[in-house]
Amino acid sequence: LRDRADDITAKRGKPASVFLANLGPISAFTARATFAKNFFEAGGIEAPGNDGFLDDESLVQAFKASGAKLVCLCSSDALYAERAVATAQALAKAGANHIYLAGRPGEMEQTYKAAGIGSFVYVGCDIVALLDDALKLA
Repeated sequence: LRDRADDITAKRGKPASVFLANLGPISAFTARATFAKNFFEAGGIEAPGNDGFLDDESLVQAFKASGAKLVCLCSSDALYAERAVATAQALAKAGANHIYLAGRPGEMEQTYKAAGIGSFVYVGCDIVALLDDALKLA
């Protein structure tokens, strides 16, 4: 995976990256954002951090400015319940190739998928398969 990521960097002149869509205050997203950052970077995909976004408008602007094609929503279950669907829809409309959500979807899986969230990143998921797909989509 890391060799493939290096090949992408060599071909494009920039590394594959994922935009961490950190929702809410730092206390709400830090644990999952740190997990997601380490998850993607293990496969050679850059995941720059940020201080989070209190609204979707500023989040979408930051996503567009990042140049990333992949997005990973990071926050608490409570904020996911409030914002994940609308945020995913806004990011899809803004051009995200694939949207991940850090955490298990639980009973919200179908709702999240209908909103455009394609994959879920959590302890116990198939990291190799997800990173392999991410490199294809980046």
